[in-house]
Amino acid sequence: MTRATAVRAVLAVAVLLVSVYISLTMSPRLGLDLQGGTRIVLQARDTATVEADRETTDRTLEVLRQRIDSLGVSEPTLTRSGEDRIIVELPDVQDPRQAAEVIGRTAQLTFHAVEGPAVEKPDEKPSGSDPTADPSPTADTADPDGLTLSDEQGRALDLGPARLSGAGVEDATAGFDAQGGAGWSVSLEFRKDAGQDWKRLTGEAACHPAGDDRRRVAIVLDEKVISSPQVDPSVGCKVGLPSGATQITGSFSADEARDLALLIKGGALPVPVEIVEQRTVGPTLGAAAIDASARAALIGAAATALFITIVYRLFGALAAVALGAYGVISYAALVALGVTLTLPGLAGFVLAIGMAVDANVLVFERAREECAERPKRSLRSALTTGFTKAWSAVADSNATTLIAAGLLFFLGSGPVKGFGVTLAIGVIASMFSALVIARALTEIAASTRFVSDYRNVNGIARPGAVRTWLVRKDPQLFRKPVRWLVVSVALVAVAVAGIVVRGVDLGVEFTGGRLVEYSTSRPVDVETARDTLAAAGFGDAEVTTAGDGDLSVRTGKLDNDGEHALRTALAEEGGETTKVRDELIGPSLGDELRRNALIALGVAVAVQLAYLAVRFRWTFAVASVGAMVHDVILVVGAFAWLGRPVDGIFLAALLTVIGYSVNDSVVVFDRVRELWGANRRTPLDTIARRAVLQTVPRTVNTGMGALFILAALAVLGGDSLADFALALLIGICVGTWSSVFTAVPGAIVLERNAKTPPPAPGKRKGKGPARGRQGASRRDPLDNGARV
Repeated sequence: MTRATAVRAVLAVAVLLVSVYISLTMSPRLGLDLQGGTRIVLQARDTATVEADRETTDRTLEVLRQRIDSLGVSEPTLTRSGEDRIIVELPDVQDPRQAAEVIGRTAQLTFHAVEGPAVEKPDEKPSGSDPTADPSPTADTADPDGLTLSDEQGRALDLGPARLSGAGVEDATAGFDAQGGAGWSVSLEFRKDAGQDWKRLTGEAACHPAGDDRRRVAIVLDEKVISSPQVDPSVGCKVGLPSGATQITGSFSADEARDLALLIKGGALPVPVEIVEQRTVGPTLGAAAIDASARAALIGAAATALFITIVYRLFGALAAVALGAYGVISYAALVALGVTLTLPGLAGFVLAIGMAVDANVLVFERAREECAERPKRSLRSALTTGFTKAWSAVADSNATTLIAAGLLFFLGSGPVKGFGVTLAIGVIASMFSALVIARALTEIAASTRFVSDYRNVNGIARPGAVRTWLVRKDPQLFRKPVRWLVVSVALVAVAVAGIVVRGVDLGVEFTGGRLVEYSTSRPVDVETARDTLAAAGFGDAEVTTAGDGDLSVRTGKLDNDGEHALRTALAEEGGETTKVRDELIGPSLGDELRRNALIALGVAVAVQLAYLAVRFRWTFAVASVGAMVHDVILVVGAFAWLGRPVDGIFLAALLTVIGYSVNDSVVVFDRVRELWGANRRTPLDTIARRAVLQTVPRTVNTGMGALFILAALAVLGGDSLADFALALLIGICVGTWSSVFTAVPGAIVLERNAKTPPPAPGKRKGKGPARGRQGASRRDPLDNGARV
């Protein structure tokens, strides 16, 4: 065992031990779509006097935190997103009506002078009104600046304009005066300038006689008087109450005093807020998604491990061991970093298992080539050369996937960000498992006499069956490359026809509206559900089936009370009706998410083009990006023809397809660059044919690993992950096709008009004749170079 191998082995063992310890002692943070609960996104709005910037949004967040705490929700989470958005997560809350009412209370707390009892004028009473109706309206305009509201006892009062806002309240606390016998009271403290306004307001009220309504001060929240105390007779006219000496007394119970203090302190929003997104997931849906994903991961990983073991025998089995280590390391990294695991993130974690074999396949195929070129060289030498030559392709292919993951994180929304994080962690962990763990295991195995002597055992000493068949047939693939481009154009035309004829079924995430999924105790067919909802006043509701007999209802604008009425109507036909999933997207957020999706796709194309142009020739970059756009159009067109929804999860799959498509093209063009640099006078179509034939085994074997995982997700993942898996299945198939039959012919056509010379040969180190340098580069690591 060499020193480098020993270092890799020690590092692998250390990382694995730490990962196992973390996995056993720490629990993952589950997102609300896995543990169940409600997620609400609030948009702060500007007012005439206050701008909804970072500072006011932070103050609003703290006010909302106090409101949420009053609901008794276990471990709520409130965070600011961007400059003016607040994300509220309420675990285990399945009926968000009360929470939305408390959170979305947009009115500001205000303090008013009481101008006296409201006097109804007979000539202002509308004709035809009910004479028995309550003559005291709850909110009416007495003058342009004042209000007419009912006090705590229901008496209508005329109020003057707002003299003080709740933003000036420093603190409000409930206390019990045992010594003075005053009972429960609420003490108020105001900020500096607000304290002077309060002193003037109470000083003016004190100029009226005791018992007069005008000696009262009304505290108003949400057009409702929550308290209208009299100014104490001991306070002189124009003197007023200082901030720290203000107490509201009365016949309060302990709960009433605390509620009043909470309303005064927590009811003051610096700026109004609007609910732009609301998602509710039932606990059973999250648990089922975790179970389904776990089964899919186990079955898919087992199938992938069995496949690479059959193809690469002993070294494939060692790569399968490294694959298991990858799963432990990536899971431990997610837990240790405190990443919130969402449903798309869980899918990303499972998908990365299938993609983790990519680096191993690249190395093993390279090692097979080395063994085929020099059959008598040592197994260890061939393996080392395989790792060295595969490095550029491994680095470039993983870099393109990391770019896609970064775009998902920075341009995605909600749970889609979690997919980007888990995908990035999976890529990094897969590189460690392949280049450190798998390399240490295979180098140790290659050093043993048994593996070296019995070359059919190791799996790389003999060329694969696919490569042997292709070399024997030697198909002339690119003699007429335009034909392949015509086929690609035809496929794109079919996809575009689907988009134009059938249309793209944009999900509620991109259009705005509400999508609710219900489970009923009695079976209800779609037509019956539509008739029932139409009779209940929901004629515009779109009803479809979802899952195992569940009903999915999509409507336009629908508040929480409307959703409750809709559920009640369904319960008349279906018995006990349980809400499984609930998504509410405001129209403004829907427009924004749709715009961001287009921006994400545009940025993905531009970034991948820039990266490939730097790493390769511009012709290769343009051809790769053209193939990538081809793949995107085909996936979208397939979903249009199938009538499947296009939502945020689909966008995550589409960006992953972009990374995968470029990944495949990078591997092919990396080989084209290498072969063309070594044979500069050979025509490009011949070079491209050789490169494709040499890389097809890698493309097929890597694709099979991902397909096993995705097939398991599509079958076992349920409705939540079926569309995600379907998009990726289509994307990987068309991406494999386009990397060979779209990107390569496109590069050949572009190179016909390009004036750039062929790439320079690979740089060699050392001095002396070329032959000596070549021999030095191929020397066995255990050979000291001495000769007799």
